[in-house]
Amino acid sequence: MKINKLPLLAQIIAAIILGVICGFIFPEWLSRIFATINGIFSNLLSFIIPLLILGLIAPGIADVGKNAGRLLAATAGIAYTFTLFAGFFTYFVCDNIYPSLIGGETLDAVTESATALAPYFTIEMPPLFGVMSALIAAFLLGVGMTAIKGTALRNAMNDFKSIIVMSIEKIIVPFLPLYIFGIFLSMTQSGQIAGIFAVFIKIIILIFAITIIILLLQYSIAGAVSGKNPLKMLRNMMVAYFTALGTQSSAATIPVTLAQTKKNGVRKDIADFVIPLCATIHLSGSTLKIVACALAIMILNGMQYDPLMMAGFICMLGVTMVAAPGVPGGAIMASLGILESMLGFDQTALGLMIALYIAMDSFGTATNVTGDCAVAVIIEQLDKKESNKGGQ
Repeated sequence: MKINKLPLLAQIIAAIILGVICGFIFPEWLSRIFATINGIFSNLLSFIIPLLILGLIAPGIADVGKNAGRLLAATAGIAYTFTLFAGFFTYFVCDNIYPSLIGGETLDAVTESATALAPYFTIEMPPLFGVMSALIAAFLLGVGMTAIKGTALRNAMNDFKSIIVMSIEKIIVPFLPLYIFGIFLSMTQSGQIAGIFAVFIKIIILIFAITIIILLLQYSIAGAVSGKNPLKMLRNMMVAYFTALGTQSSAATIPVTLAQTKKNGVRKDIADFVIPLCATIHLSGSTLKIVACALAIMILNGMQYDPLMMAGFICMLGVTMVAAPGVPGGAIMASLGILESMLGFDQTALGLMIALYIAMDSFGTATNVTGDCAVAVIIEQLDKKESNKGGQ
């Protein structure tokens, strides 16, 4: 079987293992070749990030806004609230647990090693504009396209989005394993790989526990609103949960999520509207993973953070998640810009974020799609109340 035919997760795991093994046996001259490749890829990533933000977020906002209506506003509001709650809850839990869980560990030596392992040459690729400029332009264009009747700009932006998605699928994602191989090669040569693996395992276990708690809370709210048994609803959604574990795609799991949502008693018209929409705008699982991983890497790097900084990051992340395309690791790709601009992540930190995120990609996707039914249950109850008011 060809390597590029393997699932992305399998490629990432293979890259990490090979990076560790080769870190013990590669001579410096050979390691510098991979440092050169990583340097070029990092510069390419820096160039693409602002274009990625503009190309994904602007059409994403326009696509949500073009179907403006009461149900859309309610669904978007609940999905965003759930996403924000997942982010803030994760921050609160990790901020209190991480000091005892990963306190004392550091990535300083990794960063120093990566710097010492100089590339043979670099190719400068300055971005066309900054990350914040891209964010502002994306919001301006996205909101503007929902307000005007013309289609020329929207068609152009959709074509631009297609180019960006193609760049992710054909360039960024295929080179990620090689990039991560180079990072773990440097980490191994720094002598701290054993400690880093131990930390990663602890983080993965904690994040999995948080996803379970988030789902229980979401269905408790849905159960309180609808009067239905939350555990029974959640049990019915396990088919969708395990399907998402296999597909790693919210979009690919829509038929199963839709069927199980209807099995939970949600009206067909509500389910048919909410579930496909939430596959795009409700990403609680992805958000909580990014927050948890980002906080861990900041602590390991000795980076300073405060509640206000993280609050701004989480609020922006909730909006950015709308831009997550239907490709493996799309959520982390869409968030790279704000990780860099708002939290100060460098290319090494971004590489570790990608590796750690993709290692848990299935669990985040499964949490996203399972929570979609909870949103649909709440929307159905709100629609009933509005219908009753209208009938009075």
